[in-house]
Amino acid sequence: MPMRHMTTLLYIDAVARAGSIRKAAETLSITSTALNRRLLAIEEDLGVPIFERLPRGVRLNAAGELLIQFIRDQVSDMERLRSQILDLSGERRGRVLIACSQAVLAYLPVQIAQYRHDHPGVTFGVFRRDREAAEQALVDHSADIALVFEPIRLAEFQTILTVRQQVHAMLSSTHPLAGRSVLRLRECLEYPFALPTHAYGVRHLLEIALVDSPIKMAPVIETDSFEFLRYHVMTEGIISFQIPIGLPPESLPPGMVTIPIDERDVPNGFIYMGQLRGRTLPVAAARFADQLTKDLAERYA
Repeated sequence: MPMRHMTTLLYIDAVARAGSIRKAAETLSITSTALNRRLLAIEEDLGVPIFERLPRGVRLNAAGELLIQFIRDQVSDMERLRSQILDLSGERRGRVLIACSQAVLAYLPVQIAQYRHDHPGVTFGVFRRDREAAEQALVDHSADIALVFEPIRLAEFQTILTVRQQVHAMLSSTHPLAGRSVLRLRECLEYPFALPTHAYGVRHLLEIALVDSPIKMAPVIETDSFEFLRYHVMTEGIISFQIPIGLPPESLPPGMVTIPIDERDVPNGFIYMGQLRGRTLPVAAARFADQLTKDLAERYA
């Protein structure tokens, strides 16, 4: 496709993501009138409309859905071509887009810093997308790589690596259970505890563990923030739960300890690293995926 047409394709993608010509125009720093003219021109070239005009915005129709997938494939191919050309001269550039579960956020800064130390021309976008949302980000090309804990699997998700994660308790070093090497779940639930909300994989594993048990989970606190859980554990002296990748030593508040929950009580979960099925990643994203694969395999073999 001629390069001069790429701008128009990017405009269409922006409108599709915003669901509004006006909002997309603000993002693109052009007038909504000029943007609308671009859309009308490409609809005239195609011979069919690609958006349904609604009272409060626009929505892709069936033809538009086909076109938007073509556009995102073209943009992805162009980014891969640019990174390959730059690699010929030994100059690594590009942008790596990552969608990941909240628990993985604590793991990524060291990995990104290590990669950018060797390739400072590469930039990153890191977005919290849990389970189904992370996989959808691969489909719409808003992410190159996804790292998801206990995902809802989609047909388009191509797994690169899986690593096992045993659920751990987070608690203060002064808590009565802090001296143990392994904890039973029923022991933990005898004390006040806090949990992530139902959307998260850690909560899902705990609920599976208690399906046939008379024990009922009655958390004193529920939240969608693991960062909040880490700090509230220390503030009130209660127990919460997390997986190892979300517990790097440098992120733990002073005085916190983490202890694995007996595998007989709570099943292990898995982190899946993947990409869109059938897609060839840009060079920078592919090399970063290789780095993560090697590091995760060494940590959690």
